[in-house]
Amino acid sequence: MINLYQRFPVTIERAQGAIIWDTSGKEYIDCMGGYGVAIIGHCNKDVINAITLQINKVMVCHMSTYNDSRLQFLSRLKSIAPENLNKIFFSNSGAESIEAALKFSRKFSQKSGMISMYGGYHGKTFGALSVTYSSKYRKSFIPLLEGIKFVPFGDISSLIDAIDETIGTVILEPIQGESGIIMPPDGYVKAVREICNEKKLVLIFDEIQTGLGRTGKMWAGQNWNAVPDIMCIAKGVAAGVPAGVTFVKDEISKCMNLGEHSSTFAGNPIACSAGSATIDTIIKEDLVRKAADTGTYFKKKLVELKEKHPIVRDVRGMGMMLALESRFDVRDLLMDGIKNGLLMLYSGRTVIRLLPPLVMDKTQVSRAIEIMDEILSFEEKRRNVKN
Repeated sequence: MINLYQRFPVTIERAQGAIIWDTSGKEYIDCMGGYGVAIIGHCNKDVINAITLQINKVMVCHMSTYNDSRLQFLSRLKSIAPENLNKIFFSNSGAESIEAALKFSRKFSQKSGMISMYGGYHGKTFGALSVTYSSKYRKSFIPLLEGIKFVPFGDISSLIDAIDETIGTVILEPIQGESGIIMPPDGYVKAVREICNEKKLVLIFDEIQTGLGRTGKMWAGQNWNAVPDIMCIAKGVAAGVPAGVTFVKDEISKCMNLGEHSSTFAGNPIACSAGSATIDTIIKEDLVRKAADTGTYFKKKLVELKEKHPIVRDVRGMGMMLALESRFDVRDLLMDGIKNGLLMLYSGRTVIRLLPPLVMDKTQVSRAIEIMDEILSFEEKRRNVKN
């Protein structure tokens, strides 16, 4: 394989719910969740049954023909879609859903200029990378799309100042994930919506990491009563089967002509069957409410760790999208977590990012907190940090 991924020293053999086992049989509490993919937990039985049933019917069905699995998934998606986002484009990943959104917006607005945010992350394909902020991802591939401006996340005045006659689109994550679970200031997301209304700009919400209950609402935008013109989702929408979805307002969808955008694998019947079972599970198991409840408990316990450990700089997040920021590099904490049966993510050098399955219960959260308490204490001793 090309060396492109930061690797953890774990070889995963099987998983169930919020627990993973490696090839030696060692058990781990999963606060990584496949980078936020395992929202309904690993190896959900209803998803497995849906996939198995579909595999025995048909595995390949291009969008040029019809399929009941796809129709069922469309129905499920429309039942949970934000108001007026009633047109759907299928793809195979988050980056692809962003690429579609950028093309739809650009054609509808007839303007090439776009505004994205400092710290924004939207993927690494060329269009998505063009609206991704970090220079470490961008610098080797310049020139990217022209006409992209970046403004500070949370700063309405800077957004207003950046808008000129070239700008047709604003794109943001309601809560920034890759940058370290950065929360928007109160009123910010709603204010962006109002400005886009006033200036007649297309507003895209990247809900790839925040959507499908992660923040304690079905969509993160609901936390601020804000509905975009286009919304992108992926990650856990098909419980681990590759899938992306771009929701679009009807008037925007009508600007696109036959053949102007497509994907060979879009709307694959296996992915659609998995997607329908995923949405059914979210609703049936009340996972949005559970994410809010368990996430509140998890954050409370993380705040207690902050009060106990001077090495902890900050705790932030919402629902089951949480972060613990350290005063030092977190690599050793991540490795110590693995040694002690806890898988965690990182954002940059100093942030531990937690994206556990929404099915994780409070007993599992409590055990994760116990492990974090132990490894934070060990790190403080290692760095000679005094209480």
